[in-house]
Amino acid sequence: MGRRGLMKLLVLTSEPITSGQLRDALGTDTDPAQAEVMVVAPAFAQSALRFWMSDADEAIAKADAVRRESVQELGEAGIPAAGDTGEADPHNAIEDALRTFDADRIVVFSHEGEDQRYREDVDRDELAARFGRPVDHAVV
Repeated sequence: MGRRGLMKLLVLTSEPITSGQLRDALGTDTDPAQAEVMVVAPAFAQSALRFWMSDADEAIAKADAVRRESVQELGEAGIPAAGDTGEADPHNAIEDALRTFDADRIVVFSHEGEDQRYREDVDRDELAARFGRPVDHAVV
């Protein structure tokens, strides 16, 4: 648990999220207003071609906007949150974040199907096994 016994939530998201989306992803057992929240927005490339061509400027700008909008929206809803942009690989983004934010739980928001960006497809069971924390997933 975080300071003062608050749960620490690491939120990985590819789009700005609202407090309602976070509450829905967590279910009834956790109130995000009673947690420390770290929002990480990975710099997902739109396609494999853009990723391999090292065309990261657009992905980084999008990730920065997602981070800013999510932190602002959560803060306005009374949910204390900080944020950062992350690596294009979601595993690396989570690993980097956990070095400075020892989360109790990970919540992943991602697109599905044709809307997914390159490397956005993550397996929550694989994440839970790799990082030793419960992982929730929701579609944005």
